[in-house]
Amino acid sequence: MKMISWQFVEPKKPLQRVECDPPVPGAGEVRIRVAGCGVCHTDLGYYYDGVPMRSPLPMTLGHEISGMVEAAGSGAESWMGKAVVVPAVMPCGTCDVCSRDFGNICPTQKMPGNDIQGGFSSHIVVPCGQLCEVPLDADGKPKGAGGIGLAELSVVADAVTTPYQAIVESGLGPADTAIFIGVGGVGGFGAQIAKAMGASVIAIDVDPAKLNALAPYVDATFNSRELPFKDLRKAISDFVKSKGKRRTEWKIFETSGTGAGQKTAFGLLVHGAHLAIVGFTLDMVEVRLSNLMAYHATAKGNWGCVPKHYPAVVKLALEGKIQLKPFVKCFPLDQINDVFEMAHQRKILERPIMVP
Repeated sequence: MKMISWQFVEPKKPLQRVECDPPVPGAGEVRIRVAGCGVCHTDLGYYYDGVPMRSPLPMTLGHEISGMVEAAGSGAESWMGKAVVVPAVMPCGTCDVCSRDFGNICPTQKMPGNDIQGGFSSHIVVPCGQLCEVPLDADGKPKGAGGIGLAELSVVADAVTTPYQAIVESGLGPADTAIFIGVGGVGGFGAQIAKAMGASVIAIDVDPAKLNALAPYVDATFNSRELPFKDLRKAISDFVKSKGKRRTEWKIFETSGTGAGQKTAFGLLVHGAHLAIVGFTLDMVEVRLSNLMAYHATAKGNWGCVPKHYPAVVKLALEGKIQLKPFVKCFPLDQINDVFEMAHQRKILERPIMVP
């Protein structure tokens, strides 16, 4: 058996196919046979835009990973044969910040495709301490009513759990309005999660195809390319009023990862609002921070999701309370260079998943 991986060697140059013996897991580690690995905006940022990485090249990218444990080091034997989702951010679990439930800022956290080799590969070795088990039925398929395959569950590792944590930390409840700016992978799944939690949900994007795809799962959609900002803000306010929802304390989620999206999100602040910055961009934006003071509002960043939330998100997907299938598309791993380019050119509406 050989391991096949596609390595990032030089920015904007084709990923290179590498074949080698699969690595042997050490103490507290497992080797996973990858079922699927999602292509994230962050992967494209590393490859096309020069977003800094924490490890030198060459590097196998990919941090949205699901698969089956096929080998285990000492202390990890209980994971043998289990289906798992690998958290995109794996804190150590024992340091000071981890002990205080701040694993997102753990200084020794491991992120596949950044700190360690990633999931655009047939196999990956990871620490076992933070894995999320996926329950299987008698046929070895993910157990639940959602009809989701293990490969499709790979997007839970970032595109679904990351907005989940941002939503939890916002304090969102059924009386609230949730506004998502940018409803590609992360924003689209976040909007579904917010709806499942009972909130009134508004989706904003510049792509009518994305808005049309998400429309059945939210309460309202607005195209910010077609509406001047003042008209957009008024339309949202009128909608909130028509629904009898609070005109204060909006929960605003910037999930586009663009400077324009960040400006729109900040401009939508109302009294008591909570602004979550979930998408990443190297763009700089100019805003009046005093608006936070004047509105008694909060703004908070969100780096990944702590592993403790993963089982709840997997449960939402397996029970069909959030839909993955309409928003993902699987491709053979050996097509990764073409898929990267299509995703970069925004020629794929769905979240691509690479399948070895």
